[in-house]
Amino acid sequence: MSSIVEKSGWGAKIVLAIVAILAVGSPASAQQAAQSLKDALLGHRGFSTSRRPAPPPVARYVSESGSAFVLDRASPLPLLKFENSAEVWVLSPQPASRGDVIYHNELGEPMLRATKLGGMILFTDESPNGAAAALTGKAPSIQPPSAISPIALYQRMGQASIRASRAAQRQMPFETLQDARPETSVLIAESATITAEAFERIARKGDRSILAGIARVVLAEGDKPGATLRNGTLIVTYAPAQGMAGRPSSKRIVKVVNR
Repeated sequence: MSSIVEKSGWGAKIVLAIVAILAVGSPASAQQAAQSLKDALLGHRGFSTSRRPAPPPVARYVSESGSAFVLDRASPLPLLKFENSAEVWVLSPQPASRGDVIYHNELGEPMLRATKLGGMILFTDESPNGAAAALTGKAPSIQPPSAISPIALYQRMGQASIRASRAAQRQMPFETLQDARPETSVLIAESATITAEAFERIARKGDRSILAGIARVVLAEGDKPGATLRNGTLIVTYAPAQGMAGRPSSKRIVKVVNR
């Protein structure tokens, strides 16, 4: 990988270029076992209606569809991270019927539903109607640090550029528009990682032709998070004043690229 850094340390613009549960028996018994698991998780069909002990503030769950994730409710804003992804989702909790709580992503889509009885339902593209998720125990915090070093930021951007280049099957430079500062370092790194996730999401769906219209990625500071595609440049905007919520999700970036 070749690279150019205009200045060393902070205050440098960065430019990077890249040169589960198995059911045994009859289908009926398997279906019954799966339904029993879901009922137990969600508190249905005669299971005790007493509240379960509160889950750990940072907990690991596994859904019946096999998706493993960490939910961090110890942070100012709830965070979620799937084990097979580097993206950390910032969630917005909202009260729902029956005393439940629904956690939405940046686009307002539901990602989790916590039931009053302590059950958890996960919503994904693969399980849009929801899949019951079981608590497996405590997990380390997924809250990022308040700042990272210039070297760490450079490495994160380099990794993102490599991933995006592989997804696009050609060189995909990443660069910052403004000077990087300690207070913006994490958001810049997160924005780069999430952009790479978006490129990979598009490639997995077989839509690499859409990426052909992008020549480079520019990470820019602004008042609110977002993404714009202009003349072959994908501009990903991060907003330091909004903390971890101040960067767009990979889904928002995919939506912009697909327009």
